[in-house]
Amino acid sequence: MVFKTDAIIVGSGIAGLSLALKLSQKLDVLILTKKEVLEANTRYAQGGIASVTSIEDDFSSHVKDTLEAGAGLCKKEVVEKIIGQGPRLIKELVALGVTFSKNQKKEFDLGREGGHSHRRVLHAGDTTGNAIVEVLLDQVLKNAKIKVLEYHVGIDLILDSKTGHCHGIYALDTKTSQIHSYFSKILILASGGAGKIYLYTTNPDVATGDGIGMAYRAGAKLSNLEFVQFHPTSLYNPHGWTKLSSDSSQKIFLISEALRGEGGILKLISGAPFMQNYHPMKDLAPRDIVARAIDCEMKKSGDDYVLLDITHRDPDFIKKRFPHIYEVCLKFGYNITSSPIPVVPAAHYFCGGIACNVMGESSIPGLYAIGETASTGLHGANRLASNSLLEALAMADFAAHDILEKWDIFPEATFFPEWQERGASDLQEAVVISQNWDEIRRLLWNYVGIVRSNKRLLLAQKRIQLFLEEINQYYWDYRLTKDLIELRNVALCASLVIECALKRKESRGLHYTVDYPQSKIEECHDTIIKK
Repeated sequence: MVFKTDAIIVGSGIAGLSLALKLSQKLDVLILTKKEVLEANTRYAQGGIASVTSIEDDFSSHVKDTLEAGAGLCKKEVVEKIIGQGPRLIKELVALGVTFSKNQKKEFDLGREGGHSHRRVLHAGDTTGNAIVEVLLDQVLKNAKIKVLEYHVGIDLILDSKTGHCHGIYALDTKTSQIHSYFSKILILASGGAGKIYLYTTNPDVATGDGIGMAYRAGAKLSNLEFVQFHPTSLYNPHGWTKLSSDSSQKIFLISEALRGEGGILKLISGAPFMQNYHPMKDLAPRDIVARAIDCEMKKSGDDYVLLDITHRDPDFIKKRFPHIYEVCLKFGYNITSSPIPVVPAAHYFCGGIACNVMGESSIPGLYAIGETASTGLHGANRLASNSLLEALAMADFAAHDILEKWDIFPEATFFPEWQERGASDLQEAVVISQNWDEIRRLLWNYVGIVRSNKRLLLAQKRIQLFLEEINQYYWDYRLTKDLIELRNVALCASLVIECALKRKESRGLHYTVDYPQSKIEECHDTIIKK
């Protein structure tokens, strides 16, 4: 079947929902999301959203901190534009009903995280992302001009063969197993990152790089996929990475950087602190530094984890500031008010993605990208903590203004092809999907992780090619399922990360290789790839 609307948004995190609300002022909007509408990375964001709201802070400091964390690859004009809009966007959220935590003076209770020179992180307890998307979703569901289709998985983009303009998407309805064609004047990918290409990740199961994969296959330019941010502190669980509750798809629980912002200290199992050996900011160093430091100490000692200790703070303060983390850790047997938390790094955030300008326009006409799936130039080689929610809000705002301003000059779709079925039979052995999925994620974790080498990258590239060939055969021979579509994107994104990592002949930000341990001036540029 064929469906037509004004604008299609793929993804239902903070970027997609806020964009839909702004476009709906004039347009009919369709949101496609592959699980429940709330199941996106935003929901699990604990720390908060960085913005200059204190009289003790200023834009120049926030810009400086972002540029320093980005290790020379941030686009300064993009950084200044996004950070400059922070206060206005925060006011918009508050007006919609988002309640950020306040102190006794009834002012925003601002947190501080790694790489920040001031307290500027607004939060709603330690479940900020969830607090934001619940308010946005409430507004979306009340809006008659916005339609949300859950359990719809994007397969590939639809381009005009003559103009190259993106006019829609083929998507699988996983409830009915039917594939439909969805058409519009423009399409926006807000489908998040690809943390699930790694064995251990803080991301929910939906983060399989679908937007990046679809954009690449359509011919869009991608940028800086070698810069994968590993969050330094996820909860170490010796009993296996199991689900935390029946309604959560997360396998690993994030321990917010805000704990270190409130005085948490990283220590070896012996009890000795170690971050003073790696950076002047110690435990509040940028994430790339802290993750590599933990990785180094674990390799030196042979230990499976390090400790994060906040027991010197008042127990009542800890319970009030971090109620969710406190409760979850208790379930695993750790009382964070009286004992340190065992932590390990885990894949967390993609700083690279679909290359786009500050309005969200990709290299394909009619295709926009916002949120984690996009590479705007804000994060450079390493994202500053809590800048991601700010970027998502800002890019949604900029994209909405650009789309509405140009609306009359966007071409209408003149062709409406239906999906042509590939294989007619079902893949009978689901084990081949799970086996490939597991092998790819282990391969990336072991060969393309926090510390890399040319030898491991080349071995990974050779092996991933075999996976790509096998999965492509499944794609053509069998009827498509959600698992097969996701596996196709996971394998592709894994290969693109490896390709970008091999192109960068230096260490910079989140990309560290033992073969080129120093940064080089001649390598201070984006890594651009295209099909």
